[in-house]
Amino acid sequence: MIVGIDILPEQSLRDVVDILVRFVEAAGALVIFVGAVIAAVRFVVTGVRTRSAEAFVPVRLGLGRFLELGLEFQLASDVLRTAIAPSFGEIGQLAAVAAIRTALNYFLGREIREEREQLTRRPEGAPEPTRDRGRGGPGPPSRPPSVSS
Repeated sequence: MIVGIDILPEQSLRDVVDILVRFVEAAGALVIFVGAVIAAVRFVVTGVRTRSAEAFVPVRLGLGRFLELGLEFQLASDVLRTAIAPSFGEIGQLAAVAAIRTALNYFLGREIREEREQLTRRPEGAPEPTRDRGRGGPGPPSRPPSVSS
C-alpha cells in the first residue's frame, strides 16, 4: 500500500488561495478607484479650462486604461478562485464571468484604440481645442495684450 504525504492539506491550500483572491480583488478595485479619482480631477480641471468636448477625450482614454487594468485584476481573481478542485458549477460560473469581463475589456480596448487613432489623425492645420475662459462660447484662444514701448 502506498502512503501519500500530505504536504499541504487541500483546506489549507484553499485558505491561502482565498487570501490571495482577496488581495487581487482589492488590487483591481484600487486600480479602478484611483483611475476614477484621477479622471474626476482631470475632468474638473479640463472643464474649467475649456468648453470643447474634444478636450475631454484624453480624460476618457485615461479612465478607460484604468478600467481595463482593473478588469484584468478582477478576471485574475476569478481564475484564482477556481484554481483548486473546482466543481462544474464553479467552472460554469467562471466561464460566464470571464466571458462578460473579457467582452467588456475587448470593447473598452477597441474604443480606446479608436479614440487614440482619431486624435492622431487630426490634420496638422486643425485648431487645438479652444480655451475659452468664461467668455461664454467657443472662439479663438485669448491672446495676451501686446506690450508697447
